[in-house]
Amino acid sequence: MMHTDLMRFEDIVLAANYFAPGDVTLARAPGRLDVMGGIADYSGSLVAEMPIAAVCCVAAQRTSEPTIVVRTADAAANGLEPEVAFPLDVCKSVASLQAYLRSLPKPQKWAGYLAGAVLFATEAGYTPQGQGWKLFVSSHVPVGAGVSSSAAVEVATMRAICGAAGAEMEPMTMARLCQRVENDLLDAPCGIMDQVTCVAGIKDALLRLECQPHTIEGTSRLPEDWAVFGIDSGVKHSVSGHGYTEARVGAFMGLRMISERAGESFNNYLCRCHIEWYRSFTAVEPLPERMLGADFLARYGGIADTVTKVNPDVTYRVRAASEHPIYEDRRVRSFIDSVEDGTEEAFKAAGAYMIDAHVSYSACGLGTPETDLLVDLAMEHAITGHVAGAKITGGGSGGTVCVLVQRKFARSLPAEIARLYTEQTGKTPRIITGSSDGAIHTPTATITISA
Repeated sequence: MMHTDLMRFEDIVLAANYFAPGDVTLARAPGRLDVMGGIADYSGSLVAEMPIAAVCCVAAQRTSEPTIVVRTADAAANGLEPEVAFPLDVCKSVASLQAYLRSLPKPQKWAGYLAGAVLFATEAGYTPQGQGWKLFVSSHVPVGAGVSSSAAVEVATMRAICGAAGAEMEPMTMARLCQRVENDLLDAPCGIMDQVTCVAGIKDALLRLECQPHTIEGTSRLPEDWAVFGIDSGVKHSVSGHGYTEARVGAFMGLRMISERAGESFNNYLCRCHIEWYRSFTAVEPLPERMLGADFLARYGGIADTVTKVNPDVTYRVRAASEHPIYEDRRVRSFIDSVEDGTEEAFKAAGAYMIDAHVSYSACGLGTPETDLLVDLAMEHAITGHVAGAKITGGGSGGTVCVLVQRKFARSLPAEIARLYTEQTGKTPRIITGSSDGAIHTPTATITISA
């Protein structure tokens, strides 16, 4: 039986009158709520991610035309050009597609997520070389909210084209190829937790992923009387923004310094430097709070990161950016222990780890007044025991705040917090509730367009 999301999407596809007569393959992928872990993923931390109810759906049809044509049902809502075409010749390599995307006006650049998914799937041998495509996308995952709207598009696209081509792709292969769309094509230096959650997450469960590079440890369900929800601040988040990139570069600068002192690389994962080791390596000479990129390059030459580089003109928060993933890995593990415990004291402890993570984000330069306000408004309910904790999520610099709450208040509290937030900011936040399975847990569906 077709998944409910795909049944709704089928109606949208048919109403669009976009596809030629023939078979069309439908696929879906959810966004994700970063409960714990966030920006520590690129340093190898354990993360705890929840797939959300909001999904992106993509329809794919093979064509004989030498083009990839992409249309979105969401153009009016997001200020996008509704249809973008890519000649197949420009989709043969990262360099040529990247150059083409850079030539497009901003309202057309969104289509790069779909064209990029085709490029990497084809390059890896899952879809035929020289294959033309018509793609259609409709997404309810909020854009710019830090809940993986881009990863959902990439995953749904790759799932749809593989289904249309009759190809089976392993979940982690799909996640890695989708991450390459961001890292290699679109210059967005994201870690892999978004793509893995969109691919393999399980409804109403925290996906425990150790990002070294992507080992799923399992899932943890929240205790029956616990719940999480998200509130989108309305401040647009971008993983390619300066704050996120500078925090990532700062962490890799710290890794380079610590590795030199320790005499080992930690396999380029800062989280492999345990807290006790970090303290011993920095007891005599702490990492610099801030350091000019030019000064770092003069002494160390560069960093091990493959998707960012040190800008000589930028001053980086090296200490905070380095300490965040080292301590966050410990916080995430302790948070999971609290979830598994499930007692009232564990509820409070789990919330405290979230607050510590939020404070650490701010130290890295990734907080905003709006997300701080949402955390403060949520924590006003901590004194009653209704709320345990709250934190900024994902790449920070705006986006969504995740709140851990007693389940019986999970319907009333989001609306109350949103009301107070609107009164103080004039912004109307989006409430993010509910969960759904990742893409691989939903079979693709094929519909036939009649002549």
